[in-house]
This record gives sequence, C-alpha cells and structure tokens, in this order.
Amino acid sequence: MLHPQAKAFIDLLIEKGVPPTHTLPYTDARRFYRERRALAQPEPGDVASVRDLSAEGPHGPISLRYYRPLGSDASAVLPVLVYYHGGGWTIGDLDTHDTLCRELCNLSGCAVVAVDYRMGPEHRFPAAVDDVLAATRWVRQEAASLKIDANRLAVGGDSAGGNLAAVVSIAAREAGDLPIAFQLLIYPATDMRRGHPSHTTNGQGYVLTSDSITYFHDHYIDDPKHDLDWRASPLLHENLKGLPPSLVITAGYDPLRDEGLDYARALTEAGNRASYVCFERQIHGFITMGRLLDEANTAVALCAAELRRALKP
Repeated sequence: MLHPQAKAFIDLLIEKGVPPTHTLPYTDARRFYRERRALAQPEPGDVASVRDLSAEGPHGPISLRYYRPLGSDASAVLPVLVYYHGGGWTIGDLDTHDTLCRELCNLSGCAVVAVDYRMGPEHRFPAAVDDVLAATRWVRQEAASLKIDANRLAVGGDSAGGNLAAVVSIAAREAGDLPIAFQLLIYPATDMRRGHPSHTTNGQGYVLTSDSITYFHDHYIDDPKHDLDWRASPLLHENLKGLPPSLVITAGYDPLRDEGLDYARALTEAGNRASYVCFERQIHGFITMGRLLDEANTAVALCAAELRRALKP
C-alpha cells in the first residue's frame, strides 16, 4: 500500500495545480522544481561552514558547494561525500538539494561537496559525466586545502545523480587514478532502455511518470545508441567487478525500482559488497521530502549511518 503521507503529497500537488514536468519547457520545469521544494523539504539546518567553490572541467568551470558538519574543527581532516543531485539530467541544482546535503553532512560527520554539473538540453550526454568526473578528481586533488581525507572519498546521488555516481565508480576503477571508498545510490537510473516492469506498473500516478522519464531522457540523450553506452546505462557494463561497497535505495512505487534492484543484484553477483533497501510504500524523490514524509527522514539517517560506517578511519 502506498504510504498515506505519500498519497497526501500527491493529492497536494493536484490541489495546487502543479503541472506535470513533461508538459513544461525545460526552463519552467527547472523553476517549478526549485519552487516546489518548499512544499515538502525541511528547513535547511545549520552546518559548521558552507562555501561555494569552482573546479575546472573539460567544458569550463563547474560550480561546487562545500559543507562541513556541525561540531567539526576547521582544522580536522574529514572523510568526504561528493554528491550529484537528481533531476533527470535536466532540472535540479545546488539549491534544490541543499537541505539533503546539510542533513547528510551533519548526520554522517563527513564533509560534503555538491556538484552543479551541466545538464540537457543545452549540454547533452556525456557532458554531465565529464563534469562529475572532473569535479570528483578536483576534490581529491585539493584534499589538503579542503581538509579532507582523499582515501576516504565516497560518491553519491539520487535518481540521475545516482546514475552519475555509479558511472563515476566504474570510470574511477577503469582509470585507476581515483579511489572511491563507497557509493551511495538513491533510486538510481541504471538502464536507459526503460524496459523494466516497474516502468509499466508504476508509470502513472506517482509523480515521476513514464512521460516525464521520456522527457528527461530526450533532453539528455540525443542518439538512441547512447542508451547502450555504460556511461548512460551502468547496468549494461560488461564487467562490474572491483567496485566500491554500496548502498542502493529504491522506492516501491517508483518506475526506477526494478533497475535499481537489478543493479544491486549485479553488483553483488560481481563480488562486490552491496546492500539494498526498498522503501516499499514510497515514491520516487521521497528522500528530500522530510517535511511531509517520515520515511524520508529514516532514509536520510540510514544513508548517513552507512556513510559513517564505510568511511570510518
């Protein structure tokens, strides 16, 4: 059964006349996503410090936001989570995920660096991949000045960001120059072919619809052959061995549920440590909705606890 709080949120969107994402020009979709966060997100909590930074990438500067947790000393060397926001590679930014990054930072005791990667349709695949790889390498290179431990570096993200975190982990393994200690994959997109059963069973009525998924896909991917590229569909990589430990979270009423489960299964079958948790009564995007959904706060606490455990000295 859909959680009553999730159902109430869906009813609230209908009551307020929030238009479906796929009916909007992408510029309006970005604005609505930014404004809609006030409906469901908690107020952003205090952290010890937060700074906006910039890293150089192959397509130009990449904006970053650097958080340090409450109670941490400015000189303390901390583990770090490099976080990539969700939004279908089309919407979302540093502000839409600011509250979540603050929560993960404080609850885990880790520093967090959020990445504002380039998105479609202005910047098509693989621009987002290029940006998150460059930003993550920059964080490692600047570890001393940032007071972070380059050997305790995790990557994570939700939805499109979970896709990018999975891709970074594979790319880092293949390059051998970017050790990743942990990957946090929150309802990740892992297969651009969009053929898993949950795309049909959960494709209408639960905020993220099959129409919206097609909208996001088509803003990001401009050539059908890219659906088969592992940098877009990490589930399709022929070798998933030797990847960092992971936590994969999905939601029961999410079209992406089954491809998240299949990715967790594939990681385990390849010999990796992978934990999988499905919040059976929840919808896609729920983890940022802690103002309205109690299970969002449970999920954030779980993610933070796993980060703390994975990145302990």
